Amino acid sequence: MDSPDAGRDADRRERARRFATLHQQGCFLLPNAWDAGSARMLESAGFPAIATTSAGIAFSYGRPDHGFHTEHPDGGRLDRTRLLARTQEIAQAVDVPVSADLEDGYGAAPEVVAETVGLALAAGAAGGNIEDFTGRRDAPLYARELSVDRIRAARAAVDASGEPFVLVGRTDALITGGSIAEAIDRANAYLAAGADCAFVPGAADEATITTLVAELDGPLNVVMGLTGGALSLADLAALGVRRVTVGGSIARTVYAQLRRAATELHDLGTFSYADAQLSHDDLNALFGEGPAQGG
Repeated sequence: MDSPDAGRDADRRERARRFATLHQQGCFLLPNAWDAGSARMLESAGFPAIATTSAGIAFSYGRPDHGFHTEHPDGGRLDRTRLLARTQEIAQAVDVPVSADLEDGYGAAPEVVAETVGLALAAGAAGGNIEDFTGRRDAPLYARELSVDRIRAARAAVDASGEPFVLVGRTDALITGGSIAEAIDRANAYLAAGADCAFVPGAADEATITTLVAELDGPLNVVMGLTGGALSLADLAALGVRRVTVGGSIARTVYAQLRRAATELHDLGTFSYADAQLSHDDLNALFGEGPAQGG
């Protein structure tokens, strides 16, 4: 008789294979969760897979997202242990595949990136992205060749595991002031080094996206939701985008409502914020359906 662990491993592997299949054709939306509750909510809406958001997870701990370093050497960022623990909680809470936001892999060295990817696999992630953003204002991106080595090391860690895992190479060239030519060069280099998908934040208009789709040697992920945006999912699909994420935008929207409620309570002493709440019974019904099978 198979052990419970063997059953969980088989289930996780099957979900990871489903996730990889989503990247083979068409276009799909991959919304971003930050805890088990938000993940269950997104799953209940019918999405075939979800991603995590490092920003949302950090905010839920009362910490800033990984950004440019300020007075603290690490910029006050959330540590890898807690981020991966939350990733595991999310993966165990849902029955759909989960892709992990692994930021820069939590270290410059390729071997550290490889270790992070291995830990993400152990946490139950079906995929994950590695970005080239350093957090340093004087050098916001890791050097190109080092960035390529980091993706190559991540790919080797996936291959050594023997498990299906969608590796995403992310370049922050556009959002740190670089050119589209640099973004294309880096994204293609990451694809050549073993990434299954390229992610170029900052590409949200038709002209930029059209250029990227034409020039990249693999599928493209774009992030929407930084603003309302003029392009719909159907528009993005028509442009040839393979995958669409929303980053921390859902989490930020939730925190905006929290701040509105706090401000109303403190400044006015009124309670109109409660008109927009979900009912206790509705949430009990959603979260009381029993634990997900994933483990």
